Amino acid sequence: MSASGQGLDGPGAPGTGVDTLATPAPADPPDAGRPRRSFALSGNRLIVLVAGVAALSLVAGILLSRLVVSPAQAAADAEPPAAGAITVPVEKRVIANDVTLRADATYDDAVSVKIETGDLGGPAVVTGQVPELGAELGPAGVALEIAGRPVVVLPGELPAYRTLRAGVSGPDVLQLKAALAAVGIDPGRADDDRYDAATAAAVERLYAQVGYPAPSADEEAELAVSSAREGVRAAQDSLDAAQAALTAAQAGASDVEKLESDNAVRAAERALTAATTEGGDVPGAEDALRLAQAQRAALDRPRETSAESAAVESARRQLADAQEALAEAGTQTLTPLPVSEVLFLAGLPRRVDEVLVQRGGTVEGPVMSVSGATLVLEASAAASDAELLEVGAPATVTLPDDSEVAATVSSIETSTGGGDGEEGGDTGDGAGDAAGGRRFVVTLAPGDLTPEQVGALQGQNVRVRVPVSSTGGEVLAVPLAALTAGPGGESRVEVQRSSGSDDSAETELVDVETGLAAGGFVEIVSADGELDEGDLVVVGE
Repeated sequence: MSASGQGLDGPGAPGTGVDTLATPAPADPPDAGRPRRSFALSGNRLIVLVAGVAALSLVAGILLSRLVVSPAQAAADAEPPAAGAITVPVEKRVIANDVTLRADATYDDAVSVKIETGDLGGPAVVTGQVPELGAELGPAGVALEIAGRPVVVLPGELPAYRTLRAGVSGPDVLQLKAALAAVGIDPGRADDDRYDAATAAAVERLYAQVGYPAPSADEEAELAVSSAREGVRAAQDSLDAAQAALTAAQAGASDVEKLESDNAVRAAERALTAATTEGGDVPGAEDALRLAQAQRAALDRPRETSAESAAVESARRQLADAQEALAEAGTQTLTPLPVSEVLFLAGLPRRVDEVLVQRGGTVEGPVMSVSGATLVLEASAAASDAELLEVGAPATVTLPDDSEVAATVSSIETSTGGGDGEEGGDTGDGAGDAAGGRRFVVTLAPGDLTPEQVGALQGQNVRVRVPVSSTGGEVLAVPLAALTAGPGGESRVEVQRSSGSDDSAETELVDVETGLAAGGFVEIVSADGELDEGDLVVVGE
């Protein structure tokens, strides 16, 4: 009992007078004396975690505050901004007024080439010298070879229509002589329209220059010459005989004839003497003597040669006729220029655009198409644009690769038909079309081109820009929208003047004198007030 009482009086609730039952204290763990490390580390991690969550919450709140817009703010944002002036700066620039066209790049003066082959007497077979596409035909060149003979190219506008040979005359002969002179061959008298021996000799030299034998005369002409030569020989023989007879007649009696006549007179005298002495026929003897004496006297007088002289004159006329016939026949053997062997073309050299025959084929129509060797640009322009252009005006051509080359307006002619080659320039207002719909063909000559540029241009439709007016340098300019009209019709601009802040900006109307306008800008020639580059002008509200 004492033990229990002691236990109740032991440590317990103090002052109660009641002892509590003592329970044994638990034993300390083995590491009770060591520091508690794991508990301290867990506390630091908790602090970091709480800080991170707080930071993320802050960021999320900020983001959400930006996304969430109050109805009042949304209404405010939907309201239009306060009205204000729209301004642009005054600038310095070159103002140019251009006519812009679309042009086709072609070679000038295209023609179809035909060869007259009617004098060949057989099929017109192409045997060689067929040109390649793009080849050039120049003076004294060979365009084609037909039946083994060349077709020689010569400068001239009149087409060949007949074979030129000795004895013919006309404008085609004059053209031939001019062409021969142009290729360095002397044709004789260039102002004589007859095809003569000098012309034939010049044609022979032309064939030697192109490397072909000269054409020869036909067999009939050779036979005619041979016959004429025989006629000349016969006439010469007749003349020789007649002249010999005349000479003999003019010489009188020969010594033999005179001696014979003297002998006859003496014999008559002896006969008369015998008749007288012997009683013969004296009258008959006297008559015989008078006759012999008369004949002797006749031998001493000049003979009558009128017949012989007439025979000589006749023989001479016959010889002259025979010589003329020989000369006429001889001219037919001079070197001719067959119509099938010459091609007259103006504006040489020419470029072959199309070949319509081939070697071994027969010529039955045009053999090729040729054009000038100069590349040109042809554009169609409305009358309103054409009136602004002039021959000699510079232009700029944009090639297919966007590079540019210079060109010059070479001609402006009325178009014979419609065209769609106009792109529309800065100056076009349709006035030309309204005034009858007239259009013009504008031809331009490109400047010096490289072979690559020629190849790029050929057959292309390109953009051509022709400046018709320009300020020539940078000038003060404003947009056309900045111009307004004053009470008196004067032009003016509204300039925004700043006094330090946008809210206090003021505007001022400045009268201006305008110049050239193009591309949406107008030149400011002068201003009745201060207006400089960079100043702001009002173009709208």
